[in-house]
Amino acid sequence: MEKAMLETRSRERIPKPRLYSLSQYLVREEKAQEKHEFYNGIIRKMPGGTFRHNEIASNTLTALKAAVRGLPGPYRVLNSDQKIYIEPANVGVYPDALVICAEPVFYQGRQDLITNPLVVVEVLSRSTASYDRQGKFLLYQQLPSFREYVLIEQTRPEVETWFREEENLWRKTVVSGIKAQALLRALGVALPLGEVYENVLF
Repeated sequence: MEKAMLETRSRERIPKPRLYSLSQYLVREEKAQEKHEFYNGIIRKMPGGTFRHNEIASNTLTALKAAVRGLPGPYRVLNSDQKIYIEPANVGVYPDALVICAEPVFYQGRQDLITNPLVVVEVLSRSTASYDRQGKFLLYQQLPSFREYVLIEQTRPEVETWFREEENLWRKTVVSGIKAQALLRALGVALPLGEVYENVLF
């Protein structure tokens, strides 16, 4: 009896997380010195990236820009400062890189919230790999424009891609080795792993 009462009181003392509106989050984020993501009212601080993570992300951005440069149509490559807003889930997240085709579509005209990514890139880390592969992937799938997910390993030269062949059908491809190339089907270009992992030692 006493144990049950103590457990009940313990649960009662746990404060509920404060919920914020999207507009409140955006105002806070404009002033914040660190990045936070927004999950339907809950604001979560993002873990800081390591040097290796940042170098791989930067290399990937450069390689993507070079790859799309000769393509017909206005492809645009953006870095990790660009938030993606997933309206059905009321979620705002930062990918490591993204590619859009044609003109960007902004949520309610806000230039800090993109809603039409074609390709999304995440550099995996121990603390985020499971979420990037599962929860975040499911969130991105709610965007009609989203056609390819690129997951990049940090501990070995390996890139995993998921390409949307049909509405609910995704094809997984994994390529490994510094001389390999990851085919990005949504763009029709190859991403050389030698460029993604340039100057990265294993």
